[in-house]
Amino acid sequence: MIADFQDWARSRQVRIETSLQTLLPAADVPPERLHDAMRYTVLGGGKRVRPLLAFAAGELNNADEERVTIAAAAVELIHAYSLVHDDLPCMDDDVLRRGKPTCHVEYDQAIALLAGDSLQSLAFQLLAEYRLADSPQMQLEMIKRLAQAAGSRGMAGGQAVDLASVGKTLSLPELEFMHIHKTGALIRAAVMLGAYCGNNLNESQLTSLDHFAKCIGLAFQVVDDVLDAEATTATLGKTAGKDAENNKPTYVSILGANRARELAEELRRDAYQSLEIFGATAGRLRQLTDFIIHREF
Repeated sequence: MIADFQDWARSRQVRIETSLQTLLPAADVPPERLHDAMRYTVLGGGKRVRPLLAFAAGELNNADEERVTIAAAAVELIHAYSLVHDDLPCMDDDVLRRGKPTCHVEYDQAIALLAGDSLQSLAFQLLAEYRLADSPQMQLEMIKRLAQAAGSRGMAGGQAVDLASVGKTLSLPELEFMHIHKTGALIRAAVMLGAYCGNNLNESQLTSLDHFAKCIGLAFQVVDDVLDAEATTATLGKTAGKDAENNKPTYVSILGANRARELAEELRRDAYQSLEIFGATAGRLRQLTDFIIHREF
C-alpha cells in the first residue's frame, strides 16, 4: 500500500508540475524578470500536499482529472504567493525556502511583492477561464471558496493574528483559531475544490468532507510546529527553529513536543472518522492523512 500511494502521489506531483509550467507565463515574456520570479517561486519544489488533497477528494465523486488539475494549480498558486510574502522582511523575514534562497533574496523585495500579487491574480484567472464544474453556480462557489480561504477571514487573517501574537502566550483555542485560518483555510479549500470538480455530493457528505479538511489543516500545522522544533534546516528546506527564535506561540511551546504529537494523532483519528461516510472511495484521503501526520519534512 505504501508503494502504491507513493506511485499515485508521484504521478500527480508530476502532473501538477507539468501543468504549472504551462500555466505560468514563460520567462521570456515581458516583463521577463517578474515572470522569471514567478516561475522560480512555484516550480521545482514543495510537497504539493494541497494539489494531492484536491486529486484525492476528486476521487470521491469521479471528478475529471483535467478539471482537478486546474483547480489544484489555482490553490498551489495561492500557496506559493503566500510563501513569497511570508518570507519578506516585513513578515517572517526568512532567506531560505524549499532549499533555495527566498524570492526577495534571489531577486529583490519589490519583485517578490509583485510576484506574489501576480500569482494570486493568476489563480483566480484560472478558476474563471476553464470549465471546472458541471454548473456555473458550482464554479462560482469554487471561486468564492478560494477567495475566502485566501482573504482576511482565511489565510491573510490568520497571518495577521500570527504577527500580532509574537512574544505573547496564547491559549490552545486561540492558537487553534489562528491556524484554522492561517494554514487550515487553504487546505480546506483544496479539498473542497477537488470535490466540486466532480458529481455533486449531498449536504451530509460535504459537511463530513469539510470537517475532515479542518482536522487535516490543523494536523498539518501541529506537525509543522514539531518539525520546526526538532528537524534540521537541511531536512526541512527552510530555516529550522525559526518559531522559537522569533518567540512565536506554537503547539510545541504551549503543549510540548510529546503532547503535540498526541494531538496530531487525535486529529488523524477524527479525520478518519469523518471519512467513514465515503467508504472505500476515500482511500487516498486516508493515505494522505497518514502522510501528513507522519511526514519528516
